[in-house]
Amino acid sequence: MPIEKAVNQARSWGESNLEYLVELIRFMISVVAIWFVWTSFAFATYFIPSESMQPSLEVDDRIVVSKWAYGFSRHSLPLGLGEIVPHSWNARLAWSAPARGDVVVIRDEDQGINLIKRVTGIGGDVIEVRAGRLIINGEMAERDFLQQRRYRQHNGIPSVVMVSAYGETLPSGRDYTIYERSDTLPHDDFGPITVPEGHIFLMGDNRDNSADSRAPNGPGYVPFYRVVGRAETVLFTFKHCEREEGLHCPTGRVWRGL
Repeated sequence: MPIEKAVNQARSWGESNLEYLVELIRFMISVVAIWFVWTSFAFATYFIPSESMQPSLEVDDRIVVSKWAYGFSRHSLPLGLGEIVPHSWNARLAWSAPARGDVVVIRDEDQGINLIKRVTGIGGDVIEVRAGRLIINGEMAERDFLQQRRYRQHNGIPSVVMVSAYGETLPSGRDYTIYERSDTLPHDDFGPITVPEGHIFLMGDNRDNSADSRAPNGPGYVPFYRVVGRAETVLFTFKHCEREEGLHCPTGRVWRGL
């Protein structure tokens, strides 16, 4: 009898632990599934490969993008699934549209890459740039000089460049900081053009180092279905520039609004 009792206790203990293990596995699967949906459909992270959005974003910054901010299109699908959807399918489940001043990630279908820029024009806007000054619907955006900065380029010639940092304020009141090397470079005079309805016009914050909607090889007018989502903040960064006398070393971008 003692042996039989011990066997029954062992069997009961084994069944109890097996049930516990099964429940634990189910819980872990649920957590992973929720995490996958949250990070693939609701949010995504992207790294910054270029200097076109300086000083707001630096090379090697990792940003958080809310895919649900404007709705969903095939370019919002995770794991590159949007590339297998027929390119003729341009439908979009939408509940809002990008606003002037938003920083957005778009899909450049010609190059097959994602780009990140700031929205400076929406459907119906007349956009013009004169001597580096942004003009929206005939109203010039305010621009206040902040300081001269010299910084070391991530990959470019010359190695060190001098820029003027300005605080730019859109007519809507949205403000951010931009860089200008001068006001006489090719992109500093543009337009006027009218942004088609259902499209947005994009510019990089590093105005003279950005292939944006002003550039012949840029994305042009971007239809809404090519918008992946809205960039919210810098999650973390691998940008650790060396402190060099006389050179600007960017800091303070992590967990701040764009």
